[in-house]
Amino acid sequence: MDEPEYTLHFGVYGVVIEQGHILCIHKNSGPYKNRYDLPGGSQEPGEGLTETLVREVYEETGQKVKKYSHPRIYDTFIKPHTKSVTTHHVFALYTVSLHEEVSDLPLYVADGLNDSDGVTWVKISELNELNASPLILKVLDEQSNKETTIDKSRYEHWTVIDKKLNNNQNQRR
Repeated sequence: MDEPEYTLHFGVYGVVIEQGHILCIHKNSGPYKNRYDLPGGSQEPGEGLTETLVREVYEETGQKVKKYSHPRIYDTFIKPHTKSVTTHHVFALYTVSLHEEVSDLPLYVADGLNDSDGVTWVKISELNELNASPLILKVLDEQSNKETTIDKSRYEHWTVIDKKLNNNQNQRR
């Protein structure tokens, strides 16, 4: 029997929760395409974790990080049902507070095209496996004090959504 094929991806992400809402981006590519995701992404050469956090949050939300705290790390295994490769996504999360100014999202960022189609506040109670990335699902586990939060998560038949989310929540609450 053939060994399963794996790729490794590491990223740094910000978690902003206010009044029962979480700040999400609309992902426009990759396995989380057309789902809600956390602002963040991959490190650039020589970049520290918090430098990546600050840069990625700004690139994907247009807002500057004011403060960050509570670093933690998780991992998940994602295998889209249409692919033979499983991605092992290792991710560092930070709790973040933001300055209020907002700028336009850049089309191009340092590492290529921006994979965020915009930012929105979503009620935590409206997020689930059908509309959110595994990163957000891990935050939901944290919020509910799930005993297995620190354990890896695994999605063997992950669905990549082809059409955009129906969303009317493009403004801050």
